[in-house]
Amino acid sequence: MMKNADIAIVGGSLTGAATALAAAQAGFRVVVVDQLAAHTQAEQGFDGRSYAMALTSVRLLKALGLWADLAETAQPILKIKVADGSPSTGPSPLFMQFDHAEIEEGPMGHMVEDRFLRPLLQRAMARYETIDYIAGTALIEQSISGNEMQLTLSDGCQISTSLLIGADGRKSPSAGRAGIKRIGWDYGQTALVCAIQHEIPHNGVACQYFLPAGPLAILPLTENRASIVWSETAQNAKQIMALNEADYLSILQPRIGDYLGKISMVGKRYSYPLDLTLAQSFIAPRLALIGDAAHGVHPIAGQGLNAGLRDIAALVQVLKEAKSRGEDIGARATLMRYQEWRRFDATSLALATDTFNRLFSNDNSLLRLGRDMGMAMINAVPKARRSFIREAAGLTGTLPDLMR
Repeated sequence: MMKNADIAIVGGSLTGAATALAAAQAGFRVVVVDQLAAHTQAEQGFDGRSYAMALTSVRLLKALGLWADLAETAQPILKIKVADGSPSTGPSPLFMQFDHAEIEEGPMGHMVEDRFLRPLLQRAMARYETIDYIAGTALIEQSISGNEMQLTLSDGCQISTSLLIGADGRKSPSAGRAGIKRIGWDYGQTALVCAIQHEIPHNGVACQYFLPAGPLAILPLTENRASIVWSETAQNAKQIMALNEADYLSILQPRIGDYLGKISMVGKRYSYPLDLTLAQSFIAPRLALIGDAAHGVHPIAGQGLNAGLRDIAALVQVLKEAKSRGEDIGARATLMRYQEWRRFDATSLALATDTFNRLFSNDNSLLRLGRDMGMAMINAVPKARRSFIREAAGLTGTLPDLMR
């Protein structure tokens, strides 16, 4: 079977599906190659996975016509509290607190559950005749032929396209086949991810506590629930994941403290190793990388998916403008505009999350004192607080049209 498309996307999860929708909306014919089965992407059971969507990411979802179906189940993030913490005594009394009321644009972001977002993206793709979604097959070969990229799938299907977009994760086979090398390192940490039910309302407050082994994020969901992203040393995490639910919660409860009251588990528990991986180039001939394929960062700031969505908005805008001028969307000159727009911002985010993780993931008494004093000082300066709030909301830098 032979297919032709303006754009082929490898990877059909969140970033791949969102890219397909944005590209189709911009007038491109799109093929999406997804190694996962379609029913896997469309599952709707609650499993605890959730995403902190910055204000500008919410704007992107609105522009794609998706937000109306998500708004009812999304939890606004009204405040962010950041503090040092202890595994036994909970958070420090010295902290930074950011309130959405300090900016005019509204909530800094929303928590969105995977069980609502992922199937919605699948249903939206199905409504576009210009999106051809191929599930349950893998891209195994890619090569350049004139002004086209030739793709071969594991089921024998051939695709000819002007541009391949790699949305295929941190190890990105599409980047590897194009000869793009990566830099990065392992943190020796593992993220423990789950969702909890709690007695006391969270009031829309997201908390991040810096524990000696790594950060702990407590992110508000609807109905007195919270999403937990808990970083531990790889050795500790392995032992904690092996515990039964009651023992797992007995370790988590003192780290959270008592501000939510008694907690219980809802949904599944997950774990994944933490590392930094950054593509040395975001582009190659007829190839552009987005999301984790371009930059996989530590979850310390909850900005991984938001950075990927900003990639999408920037890339699609560059491609749309090139098409309107009659330019080749896969030409190096076109793709360089995307790389120049996104590479500095994404690299800065990667380095910032790496620095914060190294600075805060320790129990050095002098560093702890300095951190606590620094956070208290920032909390006392309105201009500094607003700067952090705008950063968290995604309002800094040159915003693509889809995020305005």
